[in-house]
Amino acid sequence: MPYQLLERDYDALTVGDAEVTRARTITEADVVAFCTLTGDMFALHTDRVAAERSLFRRRIVPGMLVLAYSYGLGVPPGSSTILANYGTDALRFPAPTFIDDTIHLEAAVEEKRERDARGGIVTLRWDVVNQNGATVCASKLLVLVARSAA
Repeated sequence: MPYQLLERDYDALTVGDAEVTRARTITEADVVAFCTLTGDMFALHTDRVAAERSLFRRRIVPGMLVLAYSYGLGVPPGSSTILANYGTDALRFPAPTFIDDTIHLEAAVEEKRERDARGGIVTLRWDVVNQNGATVCASKLLVLVARSAA
């Protein structure tokens, strides 16, 4: 079943609504492309030898890449209800993500705040989880969501 939480308008969302997305494997090519595009050449992402000497014993995926992929997993490309990304709060990376890990998004509506007649702000628990059930990225995503048409 396709991910549909953010296809709903503000009035159709209820605190506690939750969904789990499809999964995606993060590849070596993903990491190389991200590091090249952003200029993030931190050794833990780009240098196998240095990473082998680190706490993690191997290269890790940049946290911001994991967060970016969460949006690709959870934000429907044709959504007519999302008015704007309002921000991200409480962003944490409680466990590393490694190349070849498979991640999915677990999202849930935690709070709704009316803003005006056009929309409201929805706060979502926005957690990226790996194939072993470990949360690798935890945050609160705030989205400005359209109200029902009057």
